Amino acid sequence: MYGNDNRIVLTLDAGGTNFVFSAMRGGREAVAPVRVKAVTDNIEECLDTIAEGFRRISGSIGESPAAISFAFPGPADYRNGVIGRLPNFPAFSGGGTALGPWLEKIFGIPVFINNDGNLYAYGEALCGFLPEINEKLHRNGSRRQYRNLLGITFGTGFGAGVVIDGRLLTGDNGCGGDVWCMQNVLHPDMIAEEGVSIRAVKRIYEELSGESAAQLNPKDIYDIADGIRPGNRQAAVETFMQFGRTAGNAIAHAIDIMDGLVVIGGGVSGAAKYIFPGILAEMRSSLSTFAGASFPRLQSEVYDLTDPSQLAAFLNEGPQEVTLPFSDEKVPYFRDKRIGVGLSSVGASEAIAAGAYAYALSRLDE
Repeated sequence: MYGNDNRIVLTLDAGGTNFVFSAMRGGREAVAPVRVKAVTDNIEECLDTIAEGFRRISGSIGESPAAISFAFPGPADYRNGVIGRLPNFPAFSGGGTALGPWLEKIFGIPVFINNDGNLYAYGEALCGFLPEINEKLHRNGSRRQYRNLLGITFGTGFGAGVVIDGRLLTGDNGCGGDVWCMQNVLHPDMIAEEGVSIRAVKRIYEELSGESAAQLNPKDIYDIADGIRPGNRQAAVETFMQFGRTAGNAIAHAIDIMDGLVVIGGGVSGAAKYIFPGILAEMRSSLSTFAGASFPRLQSEVYDLTDPSQLAAFLNEGPQEVTLPFSDEKVPYFRDKRIGVGLSSVGASEAIAAGAYAYALSRLDE
């Protein structure tokens, strides 16, 4: 989708360390990105830096861009382009900054802003995980094709986005797909993000090992789990198990509503082999009734698409049609309900950029 579209969209990866500006055409970068030091503590300097970055990119492409589109931290009124008070961006500490309208006034083109979880999911749905799985199903002779996707990012926080039948779920308040504030299954008075984030990995390891994690990052704790770095190996493995269980509980709640594939990306997803067991344990767990009946947590069977044998089983589901009564005519029939959980193959940054590009063009085409 949009792979042959010649419209150019200016983009920005607004990180806390660097602002990376670029431009995309046909879903691919059209220029070499411009990287500048992020300004997070002064609103005037921050806005000047953003505007100047887009000017440099615009001047390098040799033609007029159709729009600007990028991810920016929230809380925000993304539809109207207004950024709220940001704890990690002290520059945005007032009652609301009209970043989108301000850029529109400067550049004279539409500006679209969203959060990285939404744009990650949108990118994976249009040119990443969702079409990849559907193509594999098609090659295996399956009639089943998925249309819905839950995109999850593990990093500084617990990000997510939902795409329903090709459309990004934003919600009336711009909160569609948020999972970070769901209940933490292991600490019910806490939000899920307190168990699914970089800070969570360090906290849990400290609690389980009795060692300081102040100088450790998740990759260090992953290496301890792998036995290639000194430390409490059992505590490291259990750290990622608890991380996975907290994430899996939130994912299961989301799947109950949106019913689709799940793709996971972000820096901490590199520890997937230790995180996935916890995710799958929660998604495959059971719940009971007062009458003593037991039901699977999810109506669909859950497949780990990172496991070759489970992927093969997911792709090969056998007969997919049934005979019409008193006739030889056949109709499609998917007897089993099934969903898959897998890892991004394109990477979170690439998916976010593709999502930002596609989101801008979809809004322009409305």
